[in-house]
Amino acid sequence: MIKQILGRLPRAKPSKSDGNDPAAGPTSTGGVGAAISSGLGGGGPLNNVSNNARGNAGAAVTGSRIGNSSAPLGRNVSSATAPTVAGSNRVSTTKRPLSGFFAGGGLSTASEPLPSFRDVPSSERQNLFINKLLLCSVIYDFTDPTKDVKEKDMKRQTLLELVEYISTGNGKCTELVMEEITKMVATNLFRSLPASPRDNAGLDNFDPEEEEPTMDPSWVHLQMVYEFLLRFIVSTETDAKLAKRYIDHSFVLRLLDLFDSEDPREREYLKTILHRIYGKFMVHRPFIRKAINNIFYRFIFETEKHNGVAELLEILGSIINGFALPLKEEHKLFLVRALIPLHKPKCVPMYHQQLSYCITQFIEKDNKLADTVIRGLLKYWPITNSQKEVLFLGELEEVLEAMQSAEFQHCMVPLFRQVGRCLNSSHFQVAERALFLWNNDHVASLIAQNRGVILPLIFAALERNARGHWNQAVHGLTLNVRKIFLEMDDKLFHECQHKFEEEETKAKEVQEKREFTWQQLEYVASSNAFSGEAVLVT
Repeated sequence: MIKQILGRLPRAKPSKSDGNDPAAGPTSTGGVGAAISSGLGGGGPLNNVSNNARGNAGAAVTGSRIGNSSAPLGRNVSSATAPTVAGSNRVSTTKRPLSGFFAGGGLSTASEPLPSFRDVPSSERQNLFINKLLLCSVIYDFTDPTKDVKEKDMKRQTLLELVEYISTGNGKCTELVMEEITKMVATNLFRSLPASPRDNAGLDNFDPEEEEPTMDPSWVHLQMVYEFLLRFIVSTETDAKLAKRYIDHSFVLRLLDLFDSEDPREREYLKTILHRIYGKFMVHRPFIRKAINNIFYRFIFETEKHNGVAELLEILGSIINGFALPLKEEHKLFLVRALIPLHKPKCVPMYHQQLSYCITQFIEKDNKLADTVIRGLLKYWPITNSQKEVLFLGELEEVLEAMQSAEFQHCMVPLFRQVGRCLNSSHFQVAERALFLWNNDHVASLIAQNRGVILPLIFAALERNARGHWNQAVHGLTLNVRKIFLEMDDKLFHECQHKFEEEETKAKEVQEKREFTWQQLEYVASSNAFSGEAVLVT
């Protein structure tokens, strides 16, 4: 009996606390966990956690993430050095067994879970909500799945409760609550992203379609935080005028930085959240568009590395669809300076579908932009990349489909010079995709109306394919297109054929003359090989 009583007495202060004694579990008197324990575990009222304490707790969380990363996990923190949180003298003098620790040391979570919202009076739910936010501001190390298992699960359960609470719309969010919400979200989400495999492989050797994306091991918590943020933004109880003080430009920029995450699940949440922010906070709309522009500029002209271009373009597709008419000059500049140059990077297949949608949205808004788009496509037309060339031809068909005859006439000459080169491509998919343009009724109609200009530009390519393209499908499609032109205007067809034969004869004569000149040169050079005289060939 005496031994049991003596065992409960506080021990003498150790001379050194190195955290290596397994019998002495990790203890702490500061941080979020101590504040929650003193307010709830000790039987005190929920509002014992003062505003000052909440501010200190948020600072402690932030500091723990960027602090001394070399500190050992799970170290003991003595009451002499632990900060006082929650403004209670009991916290600084009483040690409670706590189990969650950071790499920065000193911040811990209580092992006892907080009560449910159903178990407290409605007058105290807001304070409980804030305490749960503070509890969820603790970041755990997921690189070791055996570490802090109980605490990780408790945080997950608490996050689920927060999502459910914010979804039910229990009263308007006060300014204090919004501040704590953004602190918790920032602490969990705004982090350094893991290194990408392409950083080691190099841009030329990295293939995004073959490499597996890096999945964040902490997604079990991150997903709940993203869901919570989404529910908070879309909630009718969230006042945009008040929330814009916390969902500010800095917050939006840090969200945009996360679009470079390798994890596609995270990018999908970010896409939805940013779109909701754009819709709810009208004051942020110009800033969001400008920030996305800057991401594109850096991607196009500097790095050509970014994982979230497709998601950002998907958001922009919806934004462009809502542009009012007539289009502002700012929006037209965005098309010319950002969207069209996005065809330049080598990795354009990863986001081409979304990019093509944005381009066609602009043309549907203003048909006069079609000429600008086609000339931009011709400027960035690939020379050695057949896969990109097939994509460009597909996009070209979509643009032509939305084009009117007047705009088509402005660009048809340079356009069909390029189409003619594609028809003669040795890559059968490129030639086949170019010939498929005649399967589109609108495009075929535009070509028929301007056949006098177009047929002379592409007749040579059609004739060469018909004479001997190695691919049978391309050969058959070429014969069909020749037949269409012949039936459409046989006089023009025969004129083009006659002109082609004349040019072919002239080219043959030039070639024969060149070969004869070389023969002369070789003969004279061989006859004067030992004389050292200069050789003049006329």
